[in-house]
Amino acid sequence: MSAAREFLHVLLSKRLPEAAALWLATSEGVVARLPAGPGTAFATLYSQASRRIPRGDLAPTADERGRAHEVLEGWNPERWTLHDAARALLVLARTDLARPEGVAALEDCFAYADVGESCSLHRVLCLLPSVERFVWRAGEGCRSSMRVVYEAAACDTPLPVRHFDDLAWRQLVIKAVFVGAPLWRVYGLDTRLDAELARMALDLVEERRAAGRRVQPELWLCLGRFGGPRGEASLERELAGDWAPGRRAASLALVRAGRIDTVREAFEREPDPAVRSTIGSALRGRIHQSAWSELHGLE
Repeated sequence: MSAAREFLHVLLSKRLPEAAALWLATSEGVVARLPAGPGTAFATLYSQASRRIPRGDLAPTADERGRAHEVLEGWNPERWTLHDAARALLVLARTDLARPEGVAALEDCFAYADVGESCSLHRVLCLLPSVERFVWRAGEGCRSSMRVVYEAAACDTPLPVRHFDDLAWRQLVIKAVFVGAPLWRVYGLDTRLDAELARMALDLVEERRAAGRRVQPELWLCLGRFGGPRGEASLERELAGDWAPGRRAASLALVRAGRIDTVREAFEREPDPAVRSTIGSALRGRIHQSAWSELHGLE
C-alpha cells in the first residue's frame, strides 16, 4: 500500500461513520480485483461515492497537513472534501495505475465525470505513480475557466511546478488571475518566477489601468526580482495610490524586489493600520507567496 493511500485511510478512519467506512473498504476490495483498463464497474463505484460517503470537508489538522507534506512534498489536502478522499482511495486501489491501461481507465473517468468527480480526479493525480504521464490532463484542468476545476488542478499540489514546461507554467499563473483563484496557493510559485512571467503580469497591469480598473493584488506576486525598472515604476505608482489593498500588495512586492528603503519611507507616511501592518511584516521578512493570503479577493 502506498504511503498516500495509507495516510488517507488514517484520515478517513477518524471521520467516516461505520456504514460509509464499510462501503468504502468493500469497494476498494472490488476495485483491486477488477481487470485492467476502462470498465463500467469502476466508473459505477466512483460515481456512487457521492451517495455513500457523507458530505463535508476533510479538514485535516495542522499535524495532519504536515504529515501530508512528508508523504509528498507540496501536497496539501486542507481543502479536500470527504468525497475527494474517498474517491482518491478508489483510484489508488487500482492495480493497473503504473500501466497504460490505468491511464486509459482514468481518462475514461474524466470523460464522464461531473464537476465534483472531475475535481477529485485532478486532486489525486499528484499521488499517482509516474505522474508525468498525467501532465497533459493536469494542464487541461489548469486551463479550465471553472474556478473549482482550476483550483483542483493547480493549487496545493506539486505536480505543475515539477512537471509543467515554462509555457504551461506561465499560462497556469496568469489563468489564476482571470478565474479569481488564489495564486498564492500555487505550490512552488516563488521558485519559478522569471522575466517573461513578470512581463506578462505587467502587461495585464497596464491593460487594467487603461480600462480604469483596479489591479488585482496577486498580480504583483508574479514579479519577484524580475520586474526591472518597468515593474518598480508600476509598483511605486500603486504604492502611492488611494486603494489600501493595492498599497499592501505593492509594499510586499517592492520588498521582494529589493526596494526596502522605498517601503520604509512609505511606512512612515502610511495612515492605514492594515497597510502599516503589512508593510511591517514585509520589512521583517514575511514576503513569501503565502503573505498574499490576506489579500486574496480584495478587489
